[in-house]
Amino acid sequence: MNTVLSRANSLFAFSLSVMAALTFGCFITTAFKERSVPVSIAVSRVVLKNVEDFTGPRERSDLGFVTFDITADLQSIFDWNVKQLFLYLSAEYSTKNNALNQVVLWDKIILRGDNPRLFLKDMKSKYFFFDDGNGLKGNRNVTLTLSWNVVPNAGILPLVTGLLQLITMVSCAADGGLIRQQQNHTKMNDARLKTKRTTHGEDKD
Repeated sequence: MNTVLSRANSLFAFSLSVMAALTFGCFITTAFKERSVPVSIAVSRVVLKNVEDFTGPRERSDLGFVTFDITADLQSIFDWNVKQLFLYLSAEYSTKNNALNQVVLWDKIILRGDNPRLFLKDMKSKYFFFDDGNGLKGNRNVTLTLSWNVVPNAGILPLVTGLLQLITMVSCAADGGLIRQQQNHTKMNDARLKTKRTTHGEDKD
């Protein structure tokens, strides 16, 4: 009964039991930990174009280009059961055709040992911000959200959304900014014309 094979089998079964207990302990000690942290998102530039969408039925669609800043401290998320974080920035908005549209604009992987503090400035969208029609131009309800998947050593794969996201963006702000710049430019041209007319009037006198 006490052969080498039976003893090896008993030792292997005991080792599996210990490893299973340790894995469960690693999971249960972090299962209820809060994984959300405050995130600040600011958009500095938005450009909208209406281009031909070659990925679909060759119809013209709205394409957005976004330049943004992200500030977040993810240090508190990492513990002994976190292997890495998969971050992604998504845009959510509604149109006449769809009640909810979600487009991923940018992503990043932060491994254990990497700098978990984000101070990203003037970042450009990594993926195309295509709408399946013309729902971006003039849309005032576009919201940027930073979310992340926590990849653990053992346990579930939670999806977390950042808290207190300070978003300084409206998708049509780019159009309004262009309009305001054009209006200012027109006023400057009018002022220059008035100056020239006044100068010419003085010369005639």
